[in-house]
Amino acid sequence: MLSEQDLHNLAMKTVGESLKKDGFEFLTVNSILKKDPQFVCLKEKKLHFFIVRASTYPDNPKMFDNTLVNKLKNHAKNFNAKTYFAGVGFANSINYEVPIQKNNPYVVNFDGWTLIN
Repeated sequence: MLSEQDLHNLAMKTVGESLKKDGFEFLTVNSILKKDPQFVCLKEKKLHFFIVRASTYPDNPKMFDNTLVNKLKNHAKNFNAKTYFAGVGFANSINYEVPIQKNNPYVVNFDGWTLIN
């Protein structure tokens, strides 16, 4: 089975590729599990903080911990930065009810990041 860190690394890769494609410049990348933010980026001379979380089926990847997000949002205000949440869901591609195994196909549920106001 994939560990929590393995899933987090896959989520980081998914979000990182999306940010790069959208023109964000990486200032800091933090792959340590639950050490936030995972990405500190610059775009159009503005600072952006991204929280990345991986989840597995049947959990909803768009759900986030309000306490964590508000804590980081308050921290971001000190830097005049925007805060985003990027949840990435994973499931076994053959049977969603079966855990994801290393070297086996999986599906990704990611449709971008959410600005936290």
